[in-house]
Amino acid sequence: MTYKFALMTQAQAETIAFSWHYDGEYAFYNMEADEDDLAEFLDTEQRGQSVFAITNDGELVGFVSVHQTDADTIDLGLGMKPGLTGNGTGRAFVTSILDFIESTFDPNRITLSVATFNARAIRVYEACGFRQVASFQQDTNGSTFDFIALERKKRPQDRLRALKNLRSIRA
Repeated sequence: MTYKFALMTQAQAETIAFSWHYDGEYAFYNMEADEDDLAEFLDTEQRGQSVFAITNDGELVGFVSVHQTDADTIDLGLGMKPGLTGNGTGRAFVTSILDFIESTFDPNRITLSVATFNARAIRVYEACGFRQVASFQQDTNGSTFDFIALERKKRPQDRLRALKNLRSIRA
């Protein structure tokens, strides 16, 4: 699969917000489940230059939001089209997001948070090099839920490769 990333359009945001519906406990991730999250996602100004649509062969398959929290850190949020979840493509999907983030922003650290019930996402994130660093509770969707925070630090060999690439660009 070849995933492509582009700033999210309003039409794509509306498609995700109003037609992507997850089953069972994953309905927690439906955009319509939280009024504030829905309003933020649909607001072009709030999305700004930080929310990207992910397509494969022209089909909208996911999104990623990117927020630089400090000079070295990118915090991300992501979503995969409901019909594509749970079928073994999560690791390739997340890897493509990480490749995009690293080639576009070159952070030393990438962070994300996930609801603790979402064991399959946690397995994917850990397989992609994230490690759990904290747990917390967050008010959302009309209640309070348990979350874990994960981080992925750039490996020394990745830093070296980035430095060599930078030097070759300058030469």
